[in-house]
Amino acid sequence: MFVATVLSARIATAVSPSPSPSGPPDVLVTPGPWGFIAIAGIALAAIVLIVDMVRRTRRLRYRSEIRERLEAEAAAAAGDASSTEAESTGAGPSHDEPETGSRA
Repeated sequence: MFVATVLSARIATAVSPSPSPSGPPDVLVTPGPWGFIAIAGIALAAIVLIVDMVRRTRRLRYRSEIRERLEAEAAAAAGDASSTEAESTGAGPSHDEPETGSRA
């Protein structure tokens, strides 16, 4: 009986053969040249899009600054023109006297 128990224990603990890996080790698996080309293309496209976005944003900011300057100059010119016309014709209130009457 002792011999049967020892033999059954040895058979149960015996190492069963495991299948060997069929492919190369994980360390050697790389994306290869096509993977590099794909990632490089995505990176290049992202850089081009970012540069284009920055250029467009800068252009919009400059346009708005120029528009504000032109509007300020036009308002100043319109204000100067109306004040010089009023002073030359004598019409309209002077800058020292308050305007009278009601505005509708």
